[in-house]
Amino acid sequence: MSPVPQPPVSPLSRIRVGSAPDSWGVWFPEDPLQVPWRRFLDEVARAGYEWIELGPYGYLPTDPRRLAEETARRGLKVSAGTVFTGLHRGPAVWEDTWRQVARVASLAQASGAGHLVVIPAFWRDDKTGEVLEDRELTAAQWHDLARQTERLAHEVRERYGLRVVVHPHADTHVAGEADVARLLDATDPDLVSLCLDTGHYAYCGGDSVKLIETYGDRVGYLHLKQVDPAVLARVRADDLPFGPAVARGVMCEPPTGVPALEPVLAAAQDLGVDLFAIVEQDMYPCPPERPLPVAARTRSFLRSCGA
Repeated sequence: MSPVPQPPVSPLSRIRVGSAPDSWGVWFPEDPLQVPWRRFLDEVARAGYEWIELGPYGYLPTDPRRLAEETARRGLKVSAGTVFTGLHRGPAVWEDTWRQVARVASLAQASGAGHLVVIPAFWRDDKTGEVLEDRELTAAQWHDLARQTERLAHEVRERYGLRVVVHPHADTHVAGEADVARLLDATDPDLVSLCLDTGHYAYCGGDSVKLIETYGDRVGYLHLKQVDPAVLARVRADDLPFGPAVARGVMCEPPTGVPALEPVLAAAQDLGVDLFAIVEQDMYPCPPERPLPVAARTRSFLRSCGA
């Protein structure tokens, strides 16, 4: 019997796939457990990616000319820079926050990127689990978070031409469905967009497809990763902080975890706008030989989805 012909995979023409230092186990500017930056650039290109993020400031070269030379000769382009902020702490933190943001935004702009990924501060230490502040924000802190995020987005757009996308993240005050809805409802859609990280959102109990369908006009960027449900259940039972959870393998290689990425990508494509979908395979720390095969298999999987 002849095999039944399969319909061709619809190309996700609006989705631009990339990867990031995070997928090579890079969380810090310098760390003996991380691969050197040249190896990351060599291997991310070998794995079949065209776009990258800057990662933690200082990991890749911070001289724009040198960075441009290193990326160009490997056929790579930069999609975004990333910053951590504690904007819920009020105007008193603005100056320190802006100094950190400006250096990353300046390098991102010089590298041709169009986005700045903004991650809220952790409420507990992501390694030790030490509680740094209350898990829940007060009404006043939510007000400060919304207003200062708008201010940051305005200043970054005006000075550097970058679009701010806020990244809900485990062990921060913007994590699950209720937090995301509250922030989006409290901020100007013209200024504040969302970086939907499928892994973090699932980690915190959210449904990525539902979020795209509900707040599609606010989704400006994607991070692709998956969660191992069995490991996540143990992480929740033990109330582990995010760092030890990653070391335990809570974030797993696609397509073995949740959420399924095919419907997420299809929902994103249906928005009718161009979106970056950057693979972030959290696995710090990891052996230096592990990232490349995982990254290559993930790129092949995403191609099979049409991306």
